[in-house]
Amino acid sequence: MSLIMPQIKNKQRRGEVYKQYLKEKRKAKLEEKKKRRKEEKEMGAKAPPKKKPKTIESMRVPDETMVDPTNLETQLDLEQDEMAPYFRQETTPKVLITTSDRPKKKTNSFCKELKKVIPNSFVKYRRGLDLKKIIPQAIERDFTDLIVINEDAGEPNGLVLCHLPDGPTAEFKMMNAKLCKELKRLGEMTEHFPEVNIHNFNTRLGVTIGRMLSCLFPHRPNYQGRRVVTFHNQRDYIFFRHHRYQFRNTEKVSLQELGPRFLLRLRSLQKGTFDSKSGMYLWIHKRHEMDTSRRKFHL
Repeated sequence: MSLIMPQIKNKQRRGEVYKQYLKEKRKAKLEEKKKRRKEEKEMGAKAPPKKKPKTIESMRVPDETMVDPTNLETQLDLEQDEMAPYFRQETTPKVLITTSDRPKKKTNSFCKELKKVIPNSFVKYRRGLDLKKIIPQAIERDFTDLIVINEDAGEPNGLVLCHLPDGPTAEFKMMNAKLCKELKRLGEMTEHFPEVNIHNFNTRLGVTIGRMLSCLFPHRPNYQGRRVVTFHNQRDYIFFRHHRYQFRNTEKVSLQELGPRFLLRLRSLQKGTFDSKSGMYLWIHKRHEMDTSRRKFHL
């Protein structure tokens, strides 16, 4: 059929033939699926294993920085990094949320909703202060993390996460930020401490970013509230979702989104606290040099 179509000169006729081709293709696929299910039912445990579909993730180019959690050297390295006191439960998260200068309405609303998501967080307006002046004041007031929401034309478009007092500092591009009121079938948010799901951060850089995101939330989640905050990395895009779950039975769980939602892309990781002029960068995303293959990922 695919060989016949280019020979048909009439555009309308060619379109009709192509629609028919797609219809037959779908029908054949459905019949094969039914046949496979019937075989699985008849053969039971002897049925052949399901074929794994080829995806960009499954064809990922091997990365030499992939982390093995069981490796002793990796464990010692993580026990000595800047986030180690949090994971030893020596510190309690206290998060300062601020914005760029003169933020618009959506950015202000986004910060307020982020405050509801992150327990023990406080929103303070920038008032023209340089970040280099804000950071020492935040450390004096025992803040453990600083979040800065940047915007462009009234839309949140950037997030800076600085772990206090010694760093590191991560800068992200923010995309598709949606407030709670922009989401459908929204649930009601409670004040219970959420569970945190950090998923698919596999490289050494990815583990560092995942640990930084974990440090924003208290150690002991309140399972009674059934709130879950998820940071899911897929192809170096970090999806943020906030849900409440409910057990329907022993096998099924339903999710209700609480909002907000947004997407992050790491731009840089800097050693120490924020210093745009003389700071030492551990990693910078150089698009033209690093994005040469669709199967190459960094987190």
